[in-house]
Amino acid sequence: MRCEFHPEALADYEVAARYYAGCQEGLELRFMASVEAAVRRIADAPDRWSILEQDVRRCLTKVFPYAILYTIETDYVLIIAVMHCHRQPGYWRARLQKGDEPSAVLNGDPATSPDNSGAVEQSPSMI
Repeated sequence: MRCEFHPEALADYEVAARYYAGCQEGLELRFMASVEAAVRRIADAPDRWSILEQDVRRCLTKVFPYAILYTIETDYVLIIAVMHCHRQPGYWRARLQKGDEPSAVLNGDPATSPDNSGAVEQSPSMI
């Protein structure tokens, strides 16, 4: 199943990668690989992880203290947050409100998904 990132989830991801880039050379690449692996696991079996609350599920990354929070939509998985597990645990809840449509960039070019929801597929490695 394809995964789409909420724009604020992409921002979470970018901020964390930049933080790790400042900690140690190459650490951001290890972080990104960890997030990408988690997203692949989600895409392969979205029902695998249990529900955190409402219809939001959580998949933990390996090595880094981050979780990928997501919902299963009709045709795709919506990544709601790339959340640090020890900071402000509920900050992402506002992203579930109606009318807050996801959007992202596909392969560096703006595009809209076929369902016209404004959501666009995003590869984490593009950040």
